[in-house]
Amino acid sequence: MFTHDLATAVCAPAAALSDKDGQLRPRGAQGWLVADVRHLSELIVLVGGEPPEAVAHLRDSSSELHFVGAVLGLGDPTGDPTVRLERFRRVEADQLHETLELINDAREEIVTTVSARLGTDLAPILAVRCGRPTEPVAPRKAEGALASWRAGSCDTTLTADSKPQRVVLADDHVLLEWDVRVPPRRGKEVTLTLTASGATEDAVVQAPECRLFGLLSIESNAPELDRLVGTGLADLRALLLADPAAPRDRFAGAGTPWYFTLFGRDSLWAARFTLPLGTELALGTLRTLARRQGTKHDRVTSEAPGKMPHEVRQLPAGLPRQPGLPPCYYGTIDATPLWVSLLHDAWRWGLPAEDVEPLLDPMRRALDWILTHDDGFLSYEDMTGEGLANQGWKDSADAIQDGRGEIADPPIVLSEAQAYAHRAALDAAALLTAFDRPGAEDAVAFANGMRGRFRDAFWVHGFPAIALDCDGRPVDTLASNMGHLLGTGLLATVEEATVAERLADPSLDSGFGLRTMDVRHPYFNPLGYHTGSVWPHDTAIAIDGLARTGYPEVAASLSAGLLRAGTRFDHRLPELYGGWSEEQGPLLAYPAACRPQAWSAAAGMVLVRAALGLEADVPAGRLTVAPVQEFSSWFPMRVTGLRVAGQETVVEVDADGRPTVETDAAVEVTVR
Repeated sequence: MFTHDLATAVCAPAAALSDKDGQLRPRGAQGWLVADVRHLSELIVLVGGEPPEAVAHLRDSSSELHFVGAVLGLGDPTGDPTVRLERFRRVEADQLHETLELINDAREEIVTTVSARLGTDLAPILAVRCGRPTEPVAPRKAEGALASWRAGSCDTTLTADSKPQRVVLADDHVLLEWDVRVPPRRGKEVTLTLTASGATEDAVVQAPECRLFGLLSIESNAPELDRLVGTGLADLRALLLADPAAPRDRFAGAGTPWYFTLFGRDSLWAARFTLPLGTELALGTLRTLARRQGTKHDRVTSEAPGKMPHEVRQLPAGLPRQPGLPPCYYGTIDATPLWVSLLHDAWRWGLPAEDVEPLLDPMRRALDWILTHDDGFLSYEDMTGEGLANQGWKDSADAIQDGRGEIADPPIVLSEAQAYAHRAALDAAALLTAFDRPGAEDAVAFANGMRGRFRDAFWVHGFPAIALDCDGRPVDTLASNMGHLLGTGLLATVEEATVAERLADPSLDSGFGLRTMDVRHPYFNPLGYHTGSVWPHDTAIAIDGLARTGYPEVAASLSAGLLRAGTRFDHRLPELYGGWSEEQGPLLAYPAACRPQAWSAAAGMVLVRAALGLEADVPAGRLTVAPVQEFSSWFPMRVTGLRVAGQETVVEVDADGRPTVETDAAVEVTVR
């Protein structure tokens, strides 16, 4: 299911994926997808019975694509093509617009036929992702439309702004044909519009009312950084979704094409990365997850009181049920502590008290879930055999294996989950104290105990193990997970130094970001989902931790690696890519990677924050800007559109690293 070579336009909850010549062929992941259903599986355009030869494709915006194809055999009898077809594709939340423009640069008029073949299977996204065979849906005539398709509660309708001379409805497709005459130096165009419907009253996500978010502008001495951040924020806006229960609450859908929905950890990390742009996305994410916070114990869904969900999906009525996780699934060990820390960090960036206070009760329930783990460690085990075997961010079946390649048996105690829990306990204590709520002492005691428990159980061969297995034995694989421990307060200073040294080693640092697994591991695979590939968000988390704990040189080196990767992927970082060496480069993206993907799109903001040494503590009345010398090749830098306590903030750093700050926020600005 190769997605990395497809041209993608996105406007959540919709996306269009096609070959780079613009043809949308009935194979693989190609299609126009809306709310977890493929509403179009084929859109083939021919001129004179032949496909145009691909010349170029451009991404005009996150939701718009432009394809150029040369039409051979028409026009002037020269070696150069004089007739071309240009396709302009625009995706909206429930519509796909495809404009076909036949342009004649020849000296004489051309006469030809333009045809478009369209078909759909109205297949659920899980069937598409798993590559299961799907059946085409027969088109039918529809009043006011050229054709329509229907399966269950889902409809696709087709209209055009220019009536074709012929419309043929076959069992598996619609064929439209226009007879056209194009004078010299002129063009003729037609726009097809497809509309998807089938929303139900119990929809779990919807398009947001507004996509205005993250109006940041960056001008630096590193144009590749400026483009990476700009592209990422544009993609993040395109990935925004809203909670139907409260449409003003927006969050980031995890990614296209597979994850256009609410994902606990993905949505939380994306909001956390972008806190310097304001707290609105964080607030919407926190509220949306809190509405779905667990209230009971459920073995099938892994729900528990206080627990935050892993993912929420909806299958439209009437479509066949696909094997997979329950529609609302709680099999995540990390979303709950990450939720607590996002609330704390949003408060630090200026989330008003009137928005924080209603979330303190769900925070208390989340804290109770953390504190009530029997042995003081957060552990997981799928009890059904049908859920996720691994429930951290590395959730593939082979992600947690020891140095010999043996898969760890559950229950599993994941290293970074303990770090998140430690940090969440301290963050909860700070909030409870600030808002005069009881329970801070218990949270601090848990965090203090976690540091000792972790040190005794996890350190092996001079580094922290990735996990503990069912017998409490360290799973002794050197992996990128250790980067998530930095900046959480879990490690002693000497332990942070050890982790920083390990992260800088070429066995993990590919030169394009951190590999998920040590290249010397016997089962290292540069295209393994969690066993050797590179995930930009994983590297960004490590960069943030390194910057916070005093290892700017390693942070700057990893940041430069992500920028190098960005140039290979047109500054649109995918979900993950191959973990080859720097000499080889990221030769291939992971075949089924999401692109764009929310936490990858947001990763660029982590680089900006690390370079600026940007920290906010609005409750304490402080904003700190301390540009880091190791990022000096990016200076001068001017960043506008930052928001502290809801107020516009501008940071400028000159070529020598001297900062100036302009802000209307009621904080004392410290620069150094």
